[in-house]
Amino acid sequence: MQWSYRLVNGLLVLASVIGMAFALYLEHVKGLEPCPLCVFQRVGLIGMGLIALIALIHNPASNAVKRLYAFLATLAILWSVGVAGRHVWLQSLPPDQVPSCGPGLNYLLDALPLKSVLQQVLSGSGECAAIDWTFLGQSLPVWSLLFFSVLALLCLWQLVRNYPYSRVLRKK
Repeated sequence: MQWSYRLVNGLLVLASVIGMAFALYLEHVKGLEPCPLCVFQRVGLIGMGLIALIALIHNPASNAVKRLYAFLATLAILWSVGVAGRHVWLQSLPPDQVPSCGPGLNYLLDALPLKSVLQQVLSGSGECAAIDWTFLGQSLPVWSLLFFSVLALLCLWQLVRNYPYSRVLRKK
């Protein structure tokens, strides 16, 4: 089966919508409050989904533009992979090595410049090390890391794959 450019972007958009719907379900129906690292993982997922949606709608003829969209989507989802990896690492620390809990993300965004917020959140806090939900013995950040990694591989494949030659018709 030939996987078209639009099909892959459609799958990326669908995966982003499903991932965010599940995150919002856990937050609003199950009552799991997202920690700052969870919020930053969502940012990358939403970014990838929006870039894939733009690429799907635009459907460029130029292979260079296709690769640009794929590169941007890859960067966005790699952000989520990195943050989820950090989250898994924090959860794997022994209890005596877990950083202390800091102020909430809303307070940090109101009180500090964005660069300081990013540094503080990515250094992690005790609330990010708590395991509130598991499935098949694995925590939500582990499943998120797996999900984001699959999406990153799909984005990378979209970036490096051979596209069929497309000629742009020009008026003479």
